Amino acid sequence: MRYFFEIAYKGTGYHGWQIQNSTLTVQGTVEKALSTVLQRKVGIVGSGRTDTGVHCTQQFFHLDLPDEMDGALLGYKLNTLLPKDMVIHSVRKVITDAHARFDAVLRSYEYRISERRDPFAVEFSYCYNKKLDIKTMNAAAALLIGKEDFQAFSKVKTQVNNFICDIKEAYWEKSPDGMIFHISANRFLRGMVRAIVGTLMDVGLAKCDVEGFKEIIASKDRRRAGRAVPPEGLFLTRVNYPEEIFINQ
Repeated sequence: MRYFFEIAYKGTGYHGWQIQNSTLTVQGTVEKALSTVLQRKVGIVGSGRTDTGVHCTQQFFHLDLPDEMDGALLGYKLNTLLPKDMVIHSVRKVITDAHARFDAVLRSYEYRISERRDPFAVEFSYCYNKKLDIKTMNAAAALLIGKEDFQAFSKVKTQVNNFICDIKEAYWEKSPDGMIFHISANRFLRGMVRAIVGTLMDVGLAKCDVEGFKEIIASKDRRRAGRAVPPEGLFLTRVNYPEEIFINQ
């Protein structure tokens, strides 16, 4: 039986999602707790990877179990062992060949900027108090929509077959304390969202105009794009799947 687990976590204390030797990661923490509950060594497959310090309000992973189990009870037991900065929201049975990574049809991120110093938001937003032109930033962000090669915003050393992503939405909105960037796509490259945000901030500071942003995309050259902004402002907020992969219990 294959099950999908929905998880949320605060990424501050973790070196990203992917398990690593002698380093605290989200995947490693979850696998350790699951192994205790199930009394056997287990390995999970996530819907994607988040970098060090990045937060997540919705992520999924799958796990095969030898017998049918009560998802709610399994989630409860797992939550009693997990640290307070992560939680399992649901455990759902899925069809046999459902895959947490490859069956995801849409992933969504937010990047949060605070315009004033706030000790209660220091781990959850990027404090930046220079004036940003949100209207011009949105004009540039609109150029991201569609299926395109986004190598200009990818980390250089990465093993992927291609740099094509299909971005469905990309826009900024004002928030009570600053602004939030929203972006959704079928897939993302390593470091892509943080590089896009850094480059759009250059547009908002008039260091780069909208036409220049378009040229950066076309260049496929990471050196042309802006800096990667800090990880604490980044949240993975949603992962979507076809409803037909889930088995109603």
